Amino acid sequence: QVQLVESGGGLVQPGGALRLSCAASGFTFVRYIMRWYRQVPGKERELVCSITSHGSVPSCADSVKGRFTISRDNKQNMVYLQMNNLKPDDTGVYFCNNPNYDAWGQGTQVTVSS
Repeated sequence: QVQLVESGGGLVQPGGALRLSCAASGFTFVRYIMRWYRQVPGKERELVCSITSHGSVPSCADSVKGRFTISRDNKQNMVYLQMNNLKPDDTGVYFCNNPNYDAWGQGTQVTVSS
């Protein structure tokens, strides 16, 4: 059974930083691309960043490029999202996902506000 457990969210002021973590289980982690998404109420889930199976090709949406970094630890079955210089528009619930499975965790809330 695929399980994804996100953590690390919180309330931060604009310009602040957070590091999100995602613990994955139930599949052979090292074989798969992993992604971070975010969702704001009333809007579709938005792809934020993705990373290839061995971590050699990370990529992020233009809206977060230069501020967010995705990484992974294939020994620990973890994927991370380092978020710097946060803006109010970054507010939302953040989810990690393996695009080969229709499985989602509970997400972690990020709120950027002064």
